[in-house]
Amino acid sequence: MNKTININLGGIYFHIDELAYEKLRRYLDAINTSLSNDPYGKDEIITDIEARISELLSEKIKDDRQVINQHHIDEIIKVMGQPEDYAFDEELFSDKKNTYQTSHSSKKLFRDGDDKILGGVASGLGHYFGIDVIWIRILWLILVFFGGTGFLIYIIFWILVPEAKTTTEKLQMKGEVVNLSNIEKKIKEEFKDVSDRIKGADYSKAKTGAQEIVDTLGKVFATLFMVLGKFIGILIIIIATSVIIGLIAGGFSLGTFEMLGFGSEFAQYPPFFFKSTLPIWLLIVFIFTAIGIPFVFLFMLGIKIISNSAKSMGKTLKLTLLGLWLVAILGLIFSGIEYSTHTAYNGFHTTNHDLPNVITDTLDIKMIGNDEFYDSKSLRKRHGFEVIVDNGVEKLYSSKIKLDFAKSDTETAFVKIRKEAEGNSRNAANEFAEQIEYKFNLTDKKLQLDGYFLSNLENIYQNQEVEITVFLPVNSFIYLDKSTKTYLYDVENTDDIYDDDMIKHYYQMTNEGLKCLDCSEIIKNNDNVNVKIDVDGIDIKVEENGNRSRVKVGENILINNEHWILSI
Repeated sequence: MNKTININLGGIYFHIDELAYEKLRRYLDAINTSLSNDPYGKDEIITDIEARISELLSEKIKDDRQVINQHHIDEIIKVMGQPEDYAFDEELFSDKKNTYQTSHSSKKLFRDGDDKILGGVASGLGHYFGIDVIWIRILWLILVFFGGTGFLIYIIFWILVPEAKTTTEKLQMKGEVVNLSNIEKKIKEEFKDVSDRIKGADYSKAKTGAQEIVDTLGKVFATLFMVLGKFIGILIIIIATSVIIGLIAGGFSLGTFEMLGFGSEFAQYPPFFFKSTLPIWLLIVFIFTAIGIPFVFLFMLGIKIISNSAKSMGKTLKLTLLGLWLVAILGLIFSGIEYSTHTAYNGFHTTNHDLPNVITDTLDIKMIGNDEFYDSKSLRKRHGFEVIVDNGVEKLYSSKIKLDFAKSDTETAFVKIRKEAEGNSRNAANEFAEQIEYKFNLTDKKLQLDGYFLSNLENIYQNQEVEITVFLPVNSFIYLDKSTKTYLYDVENTDDIYDDDMIKHYYQMTNEGLKCLDCSEIIKNNDNVNVKIDVDGIDIKVEENGNRSRVKVGENILINNEHWILSI
């Protein structure tokens, strides 16, 4: 049976058995023996060490009636370190007077458990290489985000690299000399960190079981919220980093050559870049600044979330970034307003061209392309544009063309070419419309209309288009080639045939519009149903409330439904 001794350690009373007391006394005597002859320095360090031991014991004692045993003292010594860890002589536990030796200041790799998100690997590497831990963590995130190898490397470091637990290890981790001065400094730092946690605690009263449960649950929830917060911080950093990297890459690819005076691919820029008073390279900088600066602040927010030790941006830097952001926003607003004025007015340019002798024969209508500009086999109406080279000059290629037919009020057939565009004034819009290059020709009773038009490249966002109307005298005849299918635009006909179904048929112009001469099989039941019966089978189209459905019965099944298909 061991005796129990009451001791006052660091201002706190403990019950300790005799064997544990002797071990603790020898431990403190060994440290005391190794100290210098300066009474003030010795007493201060001993006081700090005793206070630190007292705090560690207080965390382990759940009841003020609990007795400290040798096991507790062994755990404390393990955390505090053996006296020989302090670089003292080997015989510190003897009663002989010895002087201590300072250790070599070589830096060793440890995991920093005092500044960690997961295992303290990043902070340990930061101490070892002398780099701010923020940049190490960003490097891990990049390695994880691009390839995932960073996570595996992190786990390997976590397993192989030990954690700095003793005072000596923490000093070695930072490359500081292991001497009594640094030990004292380190102990004071740790004492300050821990004292806040136990400050005001009443060790004269035992906590009840309910209090312990509440405290435990509180720690669990606090840990969960901390992990969730760190995850959100990491996610914010990944998003912000991705956007910033994307902006930098895009800015270099779009702006570098423009700043040097090279490059003319207008299609790669936003609409308001064109005809802007500001140069393109400056607009690129404005876009980068307007988008990038908010994500820089978002990035710093993520850094603050994952690292409490991260420093905030200085007030001067914050105000500078805010000023640059406002300038960029105002510059983009100015360019946007300026661009809107370039499309404020609609203009047009119209020409009429007679078609002689059409009344006496059938006119074959066909859309043609130019293989030098675009593959004629895929010729169709599109709302986009292409940049082509015409006689060594870059021009705008577009197939935004509408084709319609109407009754002529005279005995003469003619083609009306209406070119449309937008501009910052009526006159400017008319000039942009007139700049459209469009051609057609009439040969051997064949009216060949270009399925495209050309224009100056800088007019790319003037919303240019061409409307073609063929005016036919009453009783004149035409045939619609299949190439006209996508260009037909709301053609009025007596049989209410859809534009897509009008191709490959003959028509006669009447006072009510075109009349199909070889579509006798087409039956119009009502405004919503269209039934076509011919050699290919039965084709039924139903349109209601803007929704179209189609049923095709026959050998050649056409799959072109928007909602349902039925084939037999």
